[in-house]
Amino acid sequence: MLTKRASFSFLLFIIFFLFNHHVKSQAIIPSTWGKRLYLQAQDSSFDLKFGFRFQSLYQGIQNLETDTYDERAMIRRCRLKFDGHIFNQDIIYKLELAVSNRDTRGGAIDEMGNTSNIVLDALVRWKFAPGWELWAGQTKLPGNRERVVSSQNLQFVDRSLVNSRFTLDRDIGLQLRKEHAIGGMIFREIFAISMGEGRNVIDSNHGNGHEYTGRLEMLPFGKFNGKEDYMGADLTRHQSPKLSIGVTYDYNQNTPRSRGNLGTFITDATGEYIYTDLSSWILDAVFKYKGVSWNAEYANRKSSDNTAGFGTGTGFVTAIGFLACADIEISARYTDIQADSDESSIRDIREYTIGVSKYVIGHSLKVQGDVSYSERPTFNSMMYRLQFEVAL
Repeated sequence: MLTKRASFSFLLFIIFFLFNHHVKSQAIIPSTWGKRLYLQAQDSSFDLKFGFRFQSLYQGIQNLETDTYDERAMIRRCRLKFDGHIFNQDIIYKLELAVSNRDTRGGAIDEMGNTSNIVLDALVRWKFAPGWELWAGQTKLPGNRERVVSSQNLQFVDRSLVNSRFTLDRDIGLQLRKEHAIGGMIFREIFAISMGEGRNVIDSNHGNGHEYTGRLEMLPFGKFNGKEDYMGADLTRHQSPKLSIGVTYDYNQNTPRSRGNLGTFITDATGEYIYTDLSSWILDAVFKYKGVSWNAEYANRKSSDNTAGFGTGTGFVTAIGFLACADIEISARYTDIQADSDESSIRDIREYTIGVSKYVIGHSLKVQGDVSYSERPTFNSMMYRLQFEVAL
């Protein structure tokens, strides 16, 4: 009950803030659907973009060994997003909140204070020199591309199993970013240092370890239209080929969580935390040309001492899509995950997915469905999903 009251009070505060500032002669600039609401102070000392989005999902899973069928319908995601500038165009803030039950599930996790897991991003970005940015706060680490792509902009109903097993996800810390051009090629370098245990952990730093992440991206044919190297589908139908290749190395020192930033906190029989060092390599690429899009990712995670219970192994996923007339896309995806031992917390699985998407207003209003066939060592299954998304 306390969580619901707190969430309701926060929403009332936001509504009051928007209207109160409007009354005090803040400018509301008209926009179009998908571009969010925009407010600007009269003295231009700050501005604010506000948007919301939600996804309504139906999912059915059929176990082909037992012929049982389980289904569910839910609000898969519901998000509130606020961002803008403070004082000048070089200081940018972002706040994103997750308010659906599926989003906020934190449950009785002591490390998170036994509260709902609401805050996604709370971030300040400082453009302190041409091509240079310093990020401070909680946000996504520069890991696999599929994770960094917003869940609003996905090509399928949801991300692949490779992402769910190997993503670096979000953490709190610092990121230093650089972008520069050499001829017609674009290069991006990112270095991050973070706490290493994921978002919204309020305990003291377990094991006194930190996480170190480095990423390099190369775009040999220049930039994509509208940052589409981090969006699903080729919605702008690039008239010249575009390619981005990325490589990430991550070292999570002395972590007690099974997948570093995600998963369970591993303890022994006495309740003491068990620690290990996790190292991850991630390679990814995306290509787009005239409505055709292709992407692939490879991930490998190892433990320094092969401690049981940690999510070690390899994963590979690749997908291709074609945007036909009337903005309808047909897509296909192949996923393969291999645990490196029986002691790993991940399990072997191979999955084949066919998807269809109708983009009414790009990724801001769309309907998506997909069918997946999954092979596991113990049983095979079919999964059927249908989802619509509304995003202001």
